[in-house]
Amino acid sequence: MKLLKSYPYFLANRAVFANTDLAVTDKYTGEVATHVAIADHDAIDAAIEAASKAAAPFALMPAYARKDILLHCVTRFKERYDELAYALCVEAGKPITASRGEVDRLIDTFQIAAEESVRMKGELQTLDISARAEGYRGMWKRVPIGACSFISPFNFPLNLAAHKIAPAIAVGCPFVMKPASRTPLGALIIGEILAETDLPKGAFSILPCARGDAAQFTEDDRLKLLSFTGSPDVGWELKAKAGKKKVVLELGGNAAVIVDADTNLEDAATRIVAGAFYQSGQSCIGVQRIIIHEKVYDELKVLLVQKTKALKTGNPHDEDTFVGPLIAQSEAIRLENWIEEAIEMGGVVLCGGARDGAMLAPTLLENVPRIAKICAEEAFGPVAVLSKFKTWYEALAAVNDSKFGLQAGVFTRDFYKIQQAWDELDVGGVVVGDVPSYRVDNMPYGGVKDSGLGREGIIFAMEDMTEIRNLIIRTPPEK
Repeated sequence: MKLLKSYPYFLANRAVFANTDLAVTDKYTGEVATHVAIADHDAIDAAIEAASKAAAPFALMPAYARKDILLHCVTRFKERYDELAYALCVEAGKPITASRGEVDRLIDTFQIAAEESVRMKGELQTLDISARAEGYRGMWKRVPIGACSFISPFNFPLNLAAHKIAPAIAVGCPFVMKPASRTPLGALIIGEILAETDLPKGAFSILPCARGDAAQFTEDDRLKLLSFTGSPDVGWELKAKAGKKKVVLELGGNAAVIVDADTNLEDAATRIVAGAFYQSGQSCIGVQRIIIHEKVYDELKVLLVQKTKALKTGNPHDEDTFVGPLIAQSEAIRLENWIEEAIEMGGVVLCGGARDGAMLAPTLLENVPRIAKICAEEAFGPVAVLSKFKTWYEALAAVNDSKFGLQAGVFTRDFYKIQQAWDELDVGGVVVGDVPSYRVDNMPYGGVKDSGLGREGIIFAMEDMTEIRNLIIRTPPEK
């Protein structure tokens, strides 16, 4: 299978072969794999104007028609399954088996959105709660918020784009999207399929662009919502510049997992290694901190090291590869420096640590101070740190000792400890009996603190993309 020589961007539902200015590389070989058109300031302005004009007709599109569009996408994703997986493997360096998994999630996300598009709910409300309100009744419904701006990241080019696009179509919101310049192909293939549908003119634009032209996606007042997934520094900066529009941020993390003494260690080790090193660790809910009860620390450490060393690294096109390259060599060098800093501060490398270009061997460390970057910041790579705890309170405090709060994993069979974790962990989600890396595409997903603002997940994103419109009816008194 091969990629096309070049790909257009999509402006107001239409493919535009404006140029071939963006080179997309194969992240494993480093060679240029294809070229993509880049939108300039005028193209972005035209897209926003088209989306603004499409807001009214899109809002009036009946629910069944929006459902049909989403189901068309599901059908076409299935037909282009291998192409989507291959493009993802090339542009992101994601192992082919994981790439197929992301295509599966793309299909799931659009299927869920299709089902929810015809379940938009309102409520009849009793207003006569006192004598002054006698003769009044109320009801409310949700209406589309208007034109939306989406900025998606490089690590899940299909699924994280889907979590913005699918709910927007489900509720009837036009959108402009800026995909990550390193991985634009997935979003553009989605655009090809959307262009086959009867969406109102201007309902979507998918525009790779230079960073200098991207300000319009954030600052233009014609856009009523900004949904950004990416780094915390960028996300909070964009929020400060977004003006009056609603802002949803899905940012970073340094997710922790607690392993209590009553845990099935073989099972926990298998799940933790998968959670730490899938996607080459490039996930905001990838396992970065492993907090283990002192009674089982040594035993679990041996298992974790054994399973980590057994992982196949290398060419992401090979069926048995689990860890591929990082998105860029600069990211591998950054992590290599963080590992060296941890060692200088007393940390010990249990396995891994070696770098070859953009490849970094899956790495486990211990005895690392919490202030080291590899603990305190988001690694976003195949590195995890082990530490011990004595009491459950100490373990919960260790999880919360972070500026991030996306998800946490808890391995314990004690129901009361589970309740306490749910009550006290300052995170957006607690996963019991598994790693924090677990996500199903219909669940509420998002974080607190520096990890973000708002929630993804289809019905929750649909709520963000709509506003409540109230109706009050007065029944005049009889003569």
